[in-house]
Amino acid sequence: MINVTKLYCDEVTPGDWLRYGMQGSGERDGETVPKKASERKPIVVWNITSKCNLKCVHCYNDSGLNNDCIEVTTEKAKEILDDLAGFGVPSVLFSGGEPLMREDLFELIPYARDKGLRTVISTNGTLITSEKAKTIKEYGVSYVGISLDGIGPVNDKFRGVEGAFDRAVVGIRNCMEAGVRVGLRLTLTKRNVQDIEQLFEFMDNEGVERACFYHLVPSGRADSMFTDDLAPAQSIKAMETILAKTKQLKEAGKKTDILTVDNHVDGVYLYLKLLEEDPARAEEVWKLLTWNGGGLNSSGVGISCLDFHGHVHPDQFWYHYSLGNVHEKPFSEIWSNPDEPLLKGLRDRKNYVKGRCRMCKFLDACGGALRVRADLYFDDPWAPEPACYLTDEQIGLDDEKKAELEAAGELYKMPE
Repeated sequence: MINVTKLYCDEVTPGDWLRYGMQGSGERDGETVPKKASERKPIVVWNITSKCNLKCVHCYNDSGLNNDCIEVTTEKAKEILDDLAGFGVPSVLFSGGEPLMREDLFELIPYARDKGLRTVISTNGTLITSEKAKTIKEYGVSYVGISLDGIGPVNDKFRGVEGAFDRAVVGIRNCMEAGVRVGLRLTLTKRNVQDIEQLFEFMDNEGVERACFYHLVPSGRADSMFTDDLAPAQSIKAMETILAKTKQLKEAGKKTDILTVDNHVDGVYLYLKLLEEDPARAEEVWKLLTWNGGGLNSSGVGISCLDFHGHVHPDQFWYHYSLGNVHEKPFSEIWSNPDEPLLKGLRDRKNYVKGRCRMCKFLDACGGALRVRADLYFDDPWAPEPACYLTDEQIGLDDEKKAELEAAGELYKMPE
């Protein structure tokens, strides 16, 4: 995640303690602020069910009402939570499918809380009644992320169900009325990038303080949408809009928490912009970016996924690669395996990445971004990040370095 509010507007936001090793920024009693990003235990994205009441065209795990899966029992789920708590993971994000369609969700959440785990719900919001919102508040859920992929009909087309937007808005309002910390999630594509400003207006009107803008990853049903991914110029325009709107909110005295997700190139772009606008601030941002390490300490290190079949993945988009299964071994044992080849590479990726990522002068800050996107696009997890929108000149890739890459067989045809 690239925290635009923190990096661009120099404002303390919840999560800075974990993201940048900063004390006094949201950590709770008993939580240890990490000294190094590489030492963090993973946040676990738990796709706890494949059931879903919507039919989203970009679902990364192809969830739906009729999908078969090997959901863990309530008893097994509690065993997993025991293991996660003992392993020291900072947070469990209950996702799906639609997690509110799992009947024992409100049994598992307080169980996780009582084990000392932070709990988060990632939902489409359409099933959050006033009563459920009150329960979410009562059980101490840290945050509820609600997906909106545009305003009105744009969202409904993404979600595959008419009226999904209106029902999600009701869910948002129910959460806010109950005092639940809530935020919006939007996946950027050619179909909805024009709605960014409207989404900011919606946030302002509704009093929502947090939004995460995700870059598309061609996993699951999203594979068919790769032609809808943003071109480099569109990514830059989207970033400029997000930066400008975040700055406007800051100048208006609004408290916000705006992030971009799944492309650490955004952090470098933000840094380069600050170099022109505020060099002193840029220097501080560089320290934060390199402490975090971007992709270096993300997938396979600070983020993980447990799917509804019981498979463990380096992040939620690696459904085509399993590290192991919790029906056979505990998560902690799977995650700690030093001989697992993909984990080994992800945790030492500076010695694995190829092409322009290997040559990039910003590798310490970006970390080669999202390796699964490279794997899905190039069939090689160590290939360059296909969603990088920085020019060769910006990353320091001159003719001499290109010749070196060509000699090594590492010149890849990047998307245009």
